[in-house]
Amino acid sequence: MTTDEHAERFTLLRPLLFTIVYEILGSATETDDVLQDSYLRWAEVDLTTVRDTKSYLARLVTRQALNSVRASTRRREDYIGPWLPEPLLVDEHDASADMVLAESVSMAMLVLLETLTPHERAVFVLREVFGFDYDEIATAVGKSVMTVRQVAHRARSHVHARRRRFEPVDAAEIAHITEQFMTAATTGDTVGLLSLLAPEVTWTADSGGKATAARRPVVGAEKVAAVLMNLFHTRRMTSDMRIEVVNYNTMPAMVAYRGNLLEGVFLIEICNGKITNLYAIRNPDKLTTVTVPRRISR
Repeated sequence: MTTDEHAERFTLLRPLLFTIVYEILGSATETDDVLQDSYLRWAEVDLTTVRDTKSYLARLVTRQALNSVRASTRRREDYIGPWLPEPLLVDEHDASADMVLAESVSMAMLVLLETLTPHERAVFVLREVFGFDYDEIATAVGKSVMTVRQVAHRARSHVHARRRRFEPVDAAEIAHITEQFMTAATTGDTVGLLSLLAPEVTWTADSGGKATAARRPVVGAEKVAAVLMNLFHTRRMTSDMRIEVVNYNTMPAMVAYRGNLLEGVFLIEICNGKITNLYAIRNPDKLTTVTVPRRISR
């Protein structure tokens, strides 16, 4: 077996492997590191011993992802303010026809997955999103099949009890609401903005203490509107801020620049015609690769 064959098999499955690790870690940059380390290990494997390449590589990257979680636990504990997943710029066609994939990489789902333990998260992702067998998952996470079944049941119950029913919103409606939102926020139209926000809309900002941002979630239409007015209208009037509308994590988002410096990515969650959550990622460490398109699959 040649190095070329190792590379060919890994490259073919890379979008799936990236998606598995990203959903376990919530970080695209850490996922890149895990995949690089996993490939180095894969390159040493005797391919004649591999019966199912997809299953083998899924187990390999899952183990490496869990190692990465353990290594980053202290950083998470010391993090200043809310921790949000890194935004993911995905090819629209990768998820547009696959509701399960679209939901699994949505910011709302990734934030919910943060409430699980690392093993619960890995088991849930491998079983519910990718449909791996319990014995394959058991090997990946280093637990018995019986334990994995129990973990899967516990994680599934936890997620189902806390997530909203995921229903695709008409693309034209999303575009229309996003356009109205951007216009209202940037022109100072408070009344128009309030008409778009759900009463209990929540603003969650991730800065890691490295950018100006609220250190606790802001809840309520009037309070969130005030934050938006300050950020997108007042500051924009006194600086060279420009804003682009892009889709991240299968959700509409506003990307703010000052000159050529990317200031933040602001994801907009829409449910029943209203904006229910806004996720602001402003930590510069989480913005280094957000303009790099990623391929995902399951």
